[in-house]
Amino acid sequence: MCLAVPTKITSVQGNYAYAETMGIRQKINIQLIENLVPGEFVLLHAGFAIEKIDQREYLFLKKILNEMMEDDE
Repeated sequence: MCLAVPTKITSVQGNYAYAETMGIRQKINIQLIENLVPGEFVLLHAGFAIEKIDQREYLFLKKILNEMMEDDE
């Protein structure tokens, strides 16, 4: 099963960005998305931003992912 997680972009440096995913800051590849700026949201899979999403979708997906993790405990 593949899973893409909602992620917030905090800074952009060329083909890479720093992003925050569930409280973890990491460097990700953003070559698949044009004109990405800090404050925007993406779906992240295997270190690559694969799709830009809006804040409403980000919050919804983040909530669902947190609920899935709680159910797993």
